[in-house]
Amino acid sequence: MRITKLTPNFEVTDVKKSVAFYEENFDFKLIMTVPVTQDGIEQSFEENKEYVFAMVQKDDVEIFFQRTDTFKEDVVFSEGLPIGASVSFYMDIEGITEFHNEMKSRNLEVTNLKTTWYGMQEFYLKDLNGYILGFAERKA
Repeated sequence: MRITKLTPNFEVTDVKKSVAFYEENFDFKLIMTVPVTQDGIEQSFEENKEYVFAMVQKDDVEIFFQRTDTFKEDVVFSEGLPIGASVSFYMDIEGITEFHNEMKSRNLEVTNLKTTWYGMQEFYLKDLNGYILGFAERKA
């Protein structure tokens, strides 16, 4: 077996709000979405339409957002589990100090920026659904 890619699929209550959060805070772009009718793929949201899935991308990172009802159907092991995570999604970035300051200025829930014993500057952020995102940059 050869693994070629890892894409988190986040269970969410509101696909549009989740996409908006990642667009506004991290400059992700909406790539595609699936309406509640599940009869096709769309490239943008329509005002008065409900959606069950979306994919966003920034650089080489993609994230899926899937509404709870369809997520529970697809990922049967998630039945009875709350939304959120006891795992962090760790991303290497460039410009960590400026990015950390920007996230703090938006009043998001973030940890302090620290330098680890393994030579990374990093901090963690909780998104609107309770998922934990880690951001890190190798200390020069």
